[in-house]
Amino acid sequence: MSDTESPASGGAKSVRGSTIVVADDDRLTRDLLAGMLRQHGYIVESVADGQAAIERVARGGVDLVLLDILMPRLSGLEACRLLKGMTSETFLPVLLVTVKTDTASRVEGLKIGADDYVCKPFDERELMARVEAMLRIKKLHDHVVEARARLEQLSMHDDLTGFYNYRYLHARLNEEFKRAERYHEPLACLVIDIDRLQVHNDAGGRQHGDMVVKTVAEAIRRGVREVDVVARFGGDEFLVVLPNTHFAGSVTVAERIWKDVYERPLLGEMARPLHVALSVGVALFPSRDVRTKDALLRAADNALHFAKREGGNRICVYQQQGQLYTPVSGEGTERRLPRSDRPTMNPSQSSRPPPRVASRGSDRPNRRGSE
Repeated sequence: MSDTESPASGGAKSVRGSTIVVADDDRLTRDLLAGMLRQHGYIVESVADGQAAIERVARGGVDLVLLDILMPRLSGLEACRLLKGMTSETFLPVLLVTVKTDTASRVEGLKIGADDYVCKPFDERELMARVEAMLRIKKLHDHVVEARARLEQLSMHDDLTGFYNYRYLHARLNEEFKRAERYHEPLACLVIDIDRLQVHNDAGGRQHGDMVVKTVAEAIRRGVREVDVVARFGGDEFLVVLPNTHFAGSVTVAERIWKDVYERPLLGEMARPLHVALSVGVALFPSRDVRTKDALLRAADNALHFAKREGGNRICVYQQQGQLYTPVSGEGTERRLPRSDRPTMNPSQSSRPPPRVASRGSDRPNRRGSE
């Protein structure tokens, strides 16, 4: 069914093949109802009491239930009440089967949630009309639920990568930041930018550019935990929130993603493989100048902007106002230098894989829950 096609547009044909459970302790009545329904193209399962009807509905795949009012073990009224409680998040039509003189039971059944009723002796045309009407309503309800789920998915997720979008991330980041404050836990934030994405678009077209974005997204997905939160915002940037993550853990994650992307050159339709480079800005809470959620985002963004100004393809960590640094491997040591005198790291200048980014030092605890 297309998004614009109404489930009710097909009339009776649109509900043929639906599964109906008929519950009646009288075998002749049960067989009569089942036979009528099967002649009109429905799948019918017959049971002898309300308890058996509930057990069948619990297994799923039922579109409508016909319940006789008076049955052993569990009456139709009680079964109706339980069924409506079981299916509160969906819509399962329940029709009561009564005699024409039993007005009190019909009224009570409608009050507890029954959707309609049919009277004995049955008029086949009336029975089919009521069943078809209830099934059309169910299909319309299911259609609305599916459409709402699609809209919720689109409102929170990026269509190309499947990551959260930036609007949702702000709400989630606020929750994570409050949790970190309450329990005095560290919180790290990475801003990842794809270097020269426009060059990839110009070289291989928009499709190649989308492939680059997807490749980076997969590397990020491989490099983070399930509890980490990733969002895409803009065309070439991702934001990663790492709960309960110290300095060493955040740099490890940044390095893992950075190296993973660089070491997987893209082939596509290009004549030669192309390496994709990333610039990564890292910020940590708590630190001297990071006391709020907005300050954490600004710090990560400042680190990223510095990495881009230095030529890209590097990881830059924000320490405090006017004090950023780039981790380098060298001989396994690293220095923190003022903004005007800082070592840079640009592995794309050689054919070798990028060097390993060193961690800050042993005075910082490892990232909890990783490796």
